[in-house]
Amino acid sequence: MASSEHPSAGNPGPSFGPRFFFSPSGWPYLLVPFIPAAIALELAHASAGLIFFAAAAGVIPTAALMGRATEEVAAKSGPGIGGLLNVTFGNAPELIIALFALQAGLHEVVKASVIGSILGNILLVMGAAMLAGGLVGGRSHQTFNRTAANVQSLMLFLAVAAMVMPAIFELVEGQGLPGIDQERIDFDGTVEDLSLAVAIVLIATYAIGLLFSLRTHRSLFNPHQEGEEGHDDTWGWSIRTSVIALAVAGIAVGGMSEILVGSIEGASESIGLSEFFIGVIVVAIVGNAAEHWVAVLVAIKDKMDLSVNIAIGSSAQVALFVAPVLVITSFFLGPGPMPLVFNGFEIAAVVLAVLVAHQVTNEGESNWFEGVQLLALYVILGLAFFYA
Repeated sequence: MASSEHPSAGNPGPSFGPRFFFSPSGWPYLLVPFIPAAIALELAHASAGLIFFAAAAGVIPTAALMGRATEEVAAKSGPGIGGLLNVTFGNAPELIIALFALQAGLHEVVKASVIGSILGNILLVMGAAMLAGGLVGGRSHQTFNRTAANVQSLMLFLAVAAMVMPAIFELVEGQGLPGIDQERIDFDGTVEDLSLAVAIVLIATYAIGLLFSLRTHRSLFNPHQEGEEGHDDTWGWSIRTSVIALAVAGIAVGGMSEILVGSIEGASESIGLSEFFIGVIVVAIVGNAAEHWVAVLVAIKDKMDLSVNIAIGSSAQVALFVAPVLVITSFFLGPGPMPLVFNGFEIAAVVLAVLVAHQVTNEGESNWFEGVQLLALYVILGLAFFYA
């Protein structure tokens, strides 16, 4: 579940010149001007579509800064605490966006973003990583730890199976599944209680999974920890600087998320996209864009263990931690509890995706054409969501 392949702290840090901002690690920070632009557009009561796109672009550099600060702290905290920090803050931007949507009562957008994040990590990220690692890296195939990947994909499959059970219950015993962009407010309370119980079990499983991956089977998930030098990828920040950066990034992500969520309904009408499509594709990609880019970069460097860990591990974290936290929080935040009742498109897509993920990771090796196939499936699902 956790990746603790931590870089050494000897790097004096980047030189923040033009070459840095156009380097692979610096491109997210080119979007920093969209942060004040989103604020200005919001204060000027501009078009909801413009506000939405500016805020979406502004989330990316703030999420990248949060990820960088987390890596800097993790590099100085040891593999145990470092791994815990990585899994805790790995999906923090997406969780913050979802919390603001939850407060606004946009339950279907929240659930769509959860499903979209799982699909994005499995199909878009892993597909792009395999494609880039094979073509850009010039390799006929790449290998990764089959056992660790299978553990994560099985954990993801079981978590998704648990996530869809309230929907199956509602389909058989209740009023059927919700439609696209249909906010259900007439649940009878039983499915909400079932969703809460499922959320508690998933979070308990997540905690036990952390014990498994960070302590009892740490060597399985950290193959470079012993006898191998870590990759030198930190900027040499002190703990104090890293914590300050993490706090600033958290505030910035919160501000951009509030603006983003507040403009979803208006943007949906002005640009002609359903709130469902915005949640499952746009919000899901924006919340994890920086992390997605890292997975592709390390695949090009032939570090497929880390790339697969990011893709499958992040999906498992969404299913085991983010979704349950949102369900539990909905009992205290927003207009009412959010049951884990997904629509038919979401259920079919996520089940197909986890089955594909298990099949792809079962052999412990990949090639660029497998990446093409994963990306093709993501595009097909996206088209279905667009026309839904």
